[in-house]
Amino acid sequence: MTTLSFALNHMTAPALPLDEFFALATSLGISAVEIRNDLAGNAIIDGTPAAAVKALAEKHGQTIISINALQRFNEWTNERASEAQDLITYALECGAHALVLVPVNDGSGQKDGERQANLQQALTALKPMLEKAGITGLVEPLGFEMCSLRSKTEAVEGIRAIGGEGTFKVVHDTFHHHLAGEEKIHPEMTGLVHISGVADPGVAVDDMRDPHRILVDATDRLDNAGQVRKLQDSGYSGLFSFEPFSPEVHQSADIKAAVGKSMSYLSATV
Repeated sequence: MTTLSFALNHMTAPALPLDEFFALATSLGISAVEIRNDLAGNAIIDGTPAAAVKALAEKHGQTIISINALQRFNEWTNERASEAQDLITYALECGAHALVLVPVNDGSGQKDGERQANLQQALTALKPMLEKAGITGLVEPLGFEMCSLRSKTEAVEGIRAIGGEGTFKVVHDTFHHHLAGEEKIHPEMTGLVHISGVADPGVAVDDMRDPHRILVDATDRLDNAGQVRKLQDSGYSGLFSFEPFSPEVHQSADIKAAVGKSMSYLSATV
């Protein structure tokens, strides 16, 4: 059995208020959490002050590893800069270590040359903002065909091109890694791993979407266990954060038992 360092993304139980979500993580023996800015009726979107989030995390012994996320980060505008600064400030004040950066995912900005230029423009602008706050930027390529940044290799090349190795890392998302069909991993540049599985035997890989993403078990089609093993064997020693989007998971009668079962499966299988 392998000892894996798990984290919990609020998307695992999005209906839980932050206090209860942190308590859930603690009850599972997890001490690292990701909070989000896209959950209606919940922090951060409901206006919960950063100081209140920090106090709740401290109450439950939780480390906030990231805020998820600055959307469309590689479409840099004045509006995006303002949004980024607000999230970076919130991260600093709530004690979060990183800000997840999600690329444009609507079919635009995909042309070769344009993609790389947009990425470097955004990274160049974000670098001093993140450095001033001491916050890491976690670039998360998405495997969807319509995404403007599908490749972790391209993300790493962009980071290196602007000398951003000390400021930025990439997210290895097991779902998006599978969809992108990208063999290469970058353990030395990986700051976080998101894990979720797909079990539905009837959905083609190109048709897989967020609602298909469940907790990883023996029915997984994405080879999470193999991906985790490869990352560890290559030197990655960071966190593996559960990020299931499926309504089936969100409506679980016992989410603690469900997550615990997935933790046990992965620990025994990797």
